[in-house]
Amino acid sequence: MNYRNIKKNLLKFALVSLITSTFMVTTTQADVYKYTDKNGHVFLTDSPNHKGYKLLVKTWKGWRPKQHSGISLAKRQKKYGEMIKTAATKNKLPQALVHAVITAESAYNPKVISKAGAVGMMQLMPGTAKRYGVKDSKDAESNIGGGTEYLRDLLVMFDNDTKLALAAYNAGEGAVMKYGNKIPPYKETQHYVKKVLRYYEKYSKTM
Repeated sequence: MNYRNIKKNLLKFALVSLITSTFMVTTTQADVYKYTDKNGHVFLTDSPNHKGYKLLVKTWKGWRPKQHSGISLAKRQKKYGEMIKTAATKNKLPQALVHAVITAESAYNPKVISKAGAVGMMQLMPGTAKRYGVKDSKDAESNIGGGTEYLRDLLVMFDNDTKLALAAYNAGEGAVMKYGNKIPPYKETQHYVKKVLRYYEKYSKTM
């Protein structure tokens, strides 16, 4: 596995995240819109004031899908356990970490879509799904495969710092880079990292 290429490719995508994270605030989602005038000048904003602006990219995923009703978390974990084990092994990740992310992201709901457009088990944004070859984000196996590969690449990018990788998974690589490779000061992201780590600690004792 060529880790230099992974870092190089992630840095390209992180550049977009870095631009968009400029428009982030701590409590709301900020989408980024682009407008090119007749002279070729490009304008980026999170508050478009005319119809010429087109949605360029969404920032973070927003919170949070509703859980399944009537089915226990333990049963959902068991149902998708082999898929998660296979993907985690392939990408050299602890199963407990993948389970922790999935629990926080979707509570094992393969069909859920967040208000920002993130889809499925590991809540993949359309751009991330495309980057990792996931054609149907509602397909649990494909979603888990793409999500674990992305998580692995983030760990490579941030030198196996689990906290930073999780922060990037939630808010984008660019947001982490913008704040000097630290967890961004976004309440949602800070809460997300703590939440996933709690699940990770719990699952590490049983998986």
